[in-house]
Amino acid sequence: QVQMEESGGGLVQTGGSLRLSCAASGRTFSIYAMGWFRQAPGKERAFVAALNWAGGITYYADSVKGRFTISGDSAKKTAYLQMSSLGPEETAVYYCAGKNFGSGSYYNLHDYAYWGQGTQVTVSS
Repeated sequence: QVQMEESGGGLVQTGGSLRLSCAASGRTFSIYAMGWFRQAPGKERAFVAALNWAGGITYYADSVKGRFTISGDSAKKTAYLQMSSLGPEETAVYYCAGKNFGSGSYYNLHDYAYWGQGTQVTVSS
């Protein structure tokens, strides 16, 4: 059993920054990669960023590349998403997810087995 919990969401002005955290618990040794997804009202859940624990390789959606940074602390079993230069289009519920070893895409939410409850990020104006 794996549990994940996001934190760090809130209200920020356009151009501001936020740092999200995701703490994993349980059988976290089974997690091969961590990903961040977001879902705005009325829209599909979309890929934001992912981190391969073993190789430290990162993946980003084109829309956030250069502004967002995913990182992690394997000892603390925690992943982070540093978000900068935020715009209103980034208003969404942000979810962290865990991916098991095996075939599958880092970009596809259906290939992630474990999900947190989400944390709300609201970018004003």
